Amino acid sequence: MLEALIFVVFPFCMLFAAISDMLSMTIANRVPVLLVAVFALVAPLTGMDWATYGWHFAAGGLVLAVTFGLFALGGMGGGDAKLLAATAVWMGLNVHLIQYLVVSTFIGGLLTLAILVYRKSPLAAVTSHNPFLRHFADETSGVPYGIALGIGGLLTFPNSPLMTWALARLAV
Repeated sequence: MLEALIFVVFPFCMLFAAISDMLSMTIANRVPVLLVAVFALVAPLTGMDWATYGWHFAAGGLVLAVTFGLFALGGMGGGDAKLLAATAVWMGLNVHLIQYLVVSTFIGGLLTLAILVYRKSPLAAVTSHNPFLRHFADETSGVPYGIALGIGGLLTFPNSPLMTWALARLAV
């Protein structure tokens, strides 16, 4: 049962956040809340010691402090900041968090470049009424960075502490 929660909740939240941000430029608060709540309930049941558990929440707090500052300066959306912090809780204050941040940043950079090129192309005018592409075509709109955060989360999740635990349980 715990394995199923680990296998389903995190990937579902990453996909939901990415698609939601693509369609509406928002990430609902329920996504990071669900991520943190499920981690808070499941992690101790996996045998994670309390010190490690605390460091996972410290990772979330640290990332939230930095990203909230970026949000206050207009450098990122509030949903992105909360999603990053909730994902940091799952990754922990370790190399897995760094891996997630690097992968998400790289994907976000590629996404941003692709959107900027797309906005300058004739294709943007033709596809601007498409519900999937309208935010990409709108030059006054920001970049739906939740796409990069979701993809980065999905790519780095297999190495995360809870997923490693769940995969080891299945191997037995």
